[in-house]
Amino acid sequence: MDWEIILSSLMLFIAAMVFMAAVARAAKHVSYVTLADGRRQERSLPMSIRMMLPFCIFIPRAFTDLHAFEDSRQRINRRLVSGGYEGLIQPHEIIAMRLLMPLGLGLLVCVLLHFSFPHMPATIGQGLAERQYILFAIILILFGFLPDTWLKKSVRRRHRSIERSLPFVLDLLTLSVESGLDFMSGIHRIIEHREIDPLGEELIRVFREIQVGRTRKEALKNLATRVDHVDIRAVTSALLQADELGTGIGHALRIQADQIRTKRFQRAEKAGNEAPVKLLFPLTAFIFPAVFLVLLGPVILQMLQRGGF
Repeated sequence: MDWEIILSSLMLFIAAMVFMAAVARAAKHVSYVTLADGRRQERSLPMSIRMMLPFCIFIPRAFTDLHAFEDSRQRINRRLVSGGYEGLIQPHEIIAMRLLMPLGLGLLVCVLLHFSFPHMPATIGQGLAERQYILFAIILILFGFLPDTWLKKSVRRRHRSIERSLPFVLDLLTLSVESGLDFMSGIHRIIEHREIDPLGEELIRVFREIQVGRTRKEALKNLATRVDHVDIRAVTSALLQADELGTGIGHALRIQADQIRTKRFQRAEKAGNEAPVKLLFPLTAFIFPAVFLVLLGPVILQMLQRGGF
């Protein structure tokens, strides 16, 4: 009996390893995407997302393109563009992951539970089966939100990076414009002398759009739409207004840099004021019980030994 359990566990382990190796190999094939100009670019995606991409073929494209998913596709596409993943992963693939991740992981957990306890009384097995159904339902709910959670975190991380570097970039652009360079030359100089970060990527795109024939107004509007951040919208609005009024953009850029820097300090103060409230739950749930155990544990043990209770 013991050998049967050991052999079944070993076979299950080997099957899981073979399955993971196949998934990893398939993930390498989907790690690159073909762009519109024919070039292949590596998908800078998390490993968990890349491992789920090969299984998206099991969800037909016609199903994810249904009209019922239209709002979801538009919302996901906006987040992909704002998070910097435009062209690297498609909205229909995210929708397919929403369906596949909870089903696949839920079934995997239930199968592992079933093979972990193959021999048990019927009453215990029935109770475990009921728990499996409950656990499967919980996993369906939790893992269904993983793709959206990853997207939201990616957008927030990219926005934080833009918030940190935007005042410095505006100062550089202001100095370039006030020293006699035009807007395009100022952006080009910033692109050349700064490391590539999310804001640098957006500036490169603005520069290339203007190079291929778009007006500065169109390029700035596209920038505000792509990034979808309040600071970027304020800067682009100020630049567009300066163009319409015929005033110099150097003064407008300097004012925007000061305002964004002030807002950043205000956000930092707000986060500092919220820190004690956020620390309240970890303190009461984890630290205080440990402190009470260390302080009162010996006293309680002595009272138990002396018959104090």
